[in-house]
Amino acid sequence: MLKSPHLLGIKDLDAESIDLIVKTAKEFKEVLNRPIKKVPSLRDVTIANVFFENSTRTRLSFELAEKRLSADTINFSASGSSVKKGETLLDTVNNILAMKVDMIVMRHASPGAPHYLSKHIKANIINAGDGTHEHPTQALLDTFSLREKLGDLASKKIAIIGDILHSRVALSNIYALKKQGAQVRLCGPSTLIPKHIQSLGVEVSHDVKETLAWCDAANVLRIQLERQQIKYFPSLREYAQFFGITRKMLDELPKEIVLMHPGPINRGVELSSDAADSPHSIILDQVENGVAIRMAVLYLLASRA
Repeated sequence: MLKSPHLLGIKDLDAESIDLIVKTAKEFKEVLNRPIKKVPSLRDVTIANVFFENSTRTRLSFELAEKRLSADTINFSASGSSVKKGETLLDTVNNILAMKVDMIVMRHASPGAPHYLSKHIKANIINAGDGTHEHPTQALLDTFSLREKLGDLASKKIAIIGDILHSRVALSNIYALKKQGAQVRLCGPSTLIPKHIQSLGVEVSHDVKETLAWCDAANVLRIQLERQQIKYFPSLREYAQFFGITRKMLDELPKEIVLMHPGPINRGVELSSDAADSPHSIILDQVENGVAIRMAVLYLLASRA
C-alpha cells in the first residue's frame, strides 16, 4: 500500500513505493494483453480528469486506464469552462467534488497546484503535470520501461538530453533514477541546464556524442518552445546540428543503448526520424507501459480508501 493518499511528485516517494507501483503495473500489463482487457477493481469509483493545459498522451492514457479498471470518469477542460469567467482553481474543483467524485487527476500550468489542492480537499489527487515542476507518472512509466530493458537500475548510466530547464519530465526522472541508485547525466546547451542542478547528484555535459557513448540509455526531451519567453539558442536548425541525435550516431556507438522520448517528438530537431524509428527506440513501449503504470497508481490510491 502507498504511504500517501496522493501522488503529487516523485520527490515524496521512497524506493519501496516506486517498486510497488512498478510491480503492480507489471501485473496490469498482463491484463492489458488479454483478449478481455477490463477488470472490476475500481467499479463504483468516480474519477475526474481535470486538465488546465493541453494534453494528448497523458490524458488518453489516464482515461484508458480508468476505463480498464471499470471506474466512472468525467472529463474537464479549462477551455470553454467557468475558469474563463474568472472562477478560482479551488472553486472549480470543489464544484466537481460536490458531484461526489472520489479522485482527481490534474494537470495545471502552475508548479505546486496539486500540492495546494491536496491541503484543501479530501479526494485523492494524482499530479498529471504541474508546470515545469513534476510529472510523476511519466517518470514511473520511464522507470518501468527501463527495467524491462536493463533490469535493476542500480549503477546503470542514464542520460537525459535536451531542454532540461523547462522539463517537468527531467526533474521527476532525476528523482526516480537517483532513488533507484542509477547514475544520471544531463546534456544540453548551457542555457537549457538549470543552475545548481548538480546539487541533485547528477553530472552535466554539453557533448552529445560523448554522453551517448557513456550511457546505457538516453531519454531525449523536446525543446519546449511554448514555455520559452526568450531565445535560449540561435535556431532550431543549429540546435539539431549540435544536439540532435541521428541513426548514424547511434550505429557508431561502441555498444547498443536504449533510446527513449516522452513525446511529442519534434522529428528533425532532437531526434531524426531514422533514430526515432530505430531498433534502439522503446518510445511506443513507453506509451503502452503508461497505461499499465496509471492503472497501478489509480488502483493503489483507491485501495487506501
